[in-house]
Amino acid sequence: MAHSRAIMLRLYKEMLAEAKKFDSYNFRMYALRKIRDSFRESKHLQDSSQIQKAFEEAKNNLEIIKRQVVIGHLYSTEKLVIENEEVRTRLRQKAGTEASSSPGQIK
Repeated sequence: MAHSRAIMLRLYKEMLAEAKKFDSYNFRMYALRKIRDSFRESKHLQDSSQIQKAFEEAKNNLEIIKRQVVIGHLYSTEKLVIENEEVRTRLRQKAGTEASSSPGQIK
């Protein structure tokens, strides 16, 4: 079965959307990077059997991602500092305040 570009693109977008549902920043970023890299590597495949194999592998990975997202929701943790905009804003402000103060001043 030949897979059209539209079907592959739909699978790619579905995988990205599902990966964005990970609560964990590290899992989310890893999954997004891995998906992009895998599709980039498969972009130039010409042999239909290799294309079919890559398509099936991507579908299997989509199912794995869906399961892992559900499991991740069961064991969610607090967001990391990098994910929390309020904390990042305070850190930037604090860094700006410290940089503008004189070097000999004690806080």
